[in-house]
Amino acid sequence: MASIKPSVPKGTRDFSPAEMAKRNFIFDTIKSVFRKYGYQQIETPSMENLSTLTGKYGDEGDKLIFKVLDSGDFLEKAASIKKVQGELLNLVNQALATDELLKEHLNAFKVQKGDDFEELYEIFKDGMSTMINSEEQVIGLFKTYLTSKNIVSEISEKALRYDLTVPFARYVVQHQNEITFPFKRFQVQPVWRADRPQKGRYREFYQCDADVVGSPSLLNEAEFVLIYDEALSKLGLSDFTIKINNRKILSGIAQVINKHDSIIDLTVAIDKLDKIGLEGVIKELLERGFTEADIEKIKPIILLQGTNEEKLVSLRQALGNSEIGLLGCAEIEKVFEYIAACKPLGAILELDITLARGLNYYTGAIFEVKANGVAIGSIGGGGRYDDLTGMFGLKGLTGAGISFGADRIYDVLEELNLFPASTDQSTQVLICCFDAEAEAFALPLLQQLRANNVNAELYPAGTKIKKQMDYANNKQIPFVILIGTEEMQSGQLSIKNMQSGEQEKLTAEQVIAKF
Repeated sequence: MASIKPSVPKGTRDFSPAEMAKRNFIFDTIKSVFRKYGYQQIETPSMENLSTLTGKYGDEGDKLIFKVLDSGDFLEKAASIKKVQGELLNLVNQALATDELLKEHLNAFKVQKGDDFEELYEIFKDGMSTMINSEEQVIGLFKTYLTSKNIVSEISEKALRYDLTVPFARYVVQHQNEITFPFKRFQVQPVWRADRPQKGRYREFYQCDADVVGSPSLLNEAEFVLIYDEALSKLGLSDFTIKINNRKILSGIAQVINKHDSIIDLTVAIDKLDKIGLEGVIKELLERGFTEADIEKIKPIILLQGTNEEKLVSLRQALGNSEIGLLGCAEIEKVFEYIAACKPLGAILELDITLARGLNYYTGAIFEVKANGVAIGSIGGGGRYDDLTGMFGLKGLTGAGISFGADRIYDVLEELNLFPASTDQSTQVLICCFDAEAEAFALPLLQQLRANNVNAELYPAGTKIKKQMDYANNKQIPFVILIGTEEMQSGQLSIKNMQSGEQEKLTAEQVIAKF
């Protein structure tokens, strides 16, 4: 048997122990903050019914869903395949009526092989030289019946989850009689997308979400800002911006220029302000059918400067004739009031009128978080949605949610060298023994250390001390206890700091107290 070169599928990754320690530091920190704010953890299956996922992400999103083939002979159950088989056999029968040579070959084949469809088709195809339109007929059959849309639903009933939001909506509807509303949940699990892999974009990656459903209170939005602030600060970030906007403000801007039906075109363009600049935004708006007069009206709005309070004053003046726009301003002001009453933020909180992510989805507040000083995109985002569960028949259940971009946060912490040194360590102390007698002496000490919540290892006896010390260095174990004849006789254990090289003599009790 030929050897197989070890590899992982494109767009997926292995994580080493060191990487996992850093990833768990991120996840554990974020989870601890979620719990502090009353959010409870749930998990949903890696697979959902295909019908649960399709139609929820748009046509392009549906193409990126990983489908799972049904078990067993799935082709045998596919109606489209059977249809093509039947039509091909009809063509064969037509050919047999006019082509004696083909009949002779086919009869010989049947005697040897039986009625195997694939080989039958190949013989039929090879013998069609006397039928001018046969190839076109066969191709037409395949184009008619064997489309991906037809086949997928017949050979696949399940799919890997594309995100955590739709499974959460399904969970809420399915368990609505068991849930206490408002329901505050968080979820940290992998998702899969059949995207083209590239730097920073993977086919398998983790999402880290928190949502609350069943509460229209703007206190939820304020707490999301506090969650971002506390979690990212605990992770070591000191310079980051939490941007906030409101869909109703954007609707108001479209309303004042009588382009309410073009809100998506408007916001897609202004969302690119920091990427393509004002001239680029104006050019795109003109291409999308906006007039020079429209642009002159909205230009002062999208270029608002000053404090958040000053921006809101200007917005109220500009949106004075838009009820929906003024409501958006009022909601933003209420969120700011809640935050001010809680605690000073370490983050920069910025009202950004050009923030327009997820407009097909969000109906109120919109969030985006960026780390300053690094060339990495957003590390978090979210917003308010009014009908999350409507797709599954439970109407009118409002909600709001945020997500942390764990992979990008990892890259930011790595670039800024913010991971604590402790994330590189799993074992705190390694016991090294000179012989089997020392190993037996060390076992009770090993158990005492572990009983006191000290991560400890005992290197098996029979190995040279140098190799044991190399093991400690390679695993970045900070302390080593050396046990030989002298240590057993005196009860004074030699403990070495592997970073400084300092060595001291301590009793077992003193060693435990040291940690």
